[in-house]
Amino acid sequence: MSGRVIFSQLSRKFVDENENTPDQAQQVVYYSLAIGHHLGIIDCLQAALVCPLEAWPAWVATLPAGEAQRKMTGVTRFGEIVVDQSHVTLLATALDAALPQQTPQQQNWSRELMRLLRTIQQEPAVYLMVRRQDD
Repeated sequence: MSGRVIFSQLSRKFVDENENTPDQAQQVVYYSLAIGHHLGIIDCLQAALVCPLEAWPAWVATLPAGEAQRKMTGVTRFGEIVVDQSHVTLLATALDAALPQQTPQQQNWSRELMRLLRTIQQEPAVYLMVRRQDD
């Protein structure tokens, strides 16, 4: 199995961020970003974490059996998955539980993914596109 799995993070928005924006208006901004692809808006994604494809199954296998592991296996099954705010707690909990039995390299990937999940938690418009890239 040759290739890699790339976690790309939303890196740029097409909305001028104003810290004085009322909460209700901010929700309109988030909604606009969420439906933007229907309006011809392109999300700018930037690679944030790369894992060799041959190492992917072993890393995912360290996660406790259940929904988080099923979510992550979607990369090999479907070629890509989206990780958004609705997945943060699920994945962070599973990654944290898996750390003790992971190799040092797997722990590095898990810690970096947990950092990316914290970013999503702090900014609801941020998400990750996780894609398998075959060589």
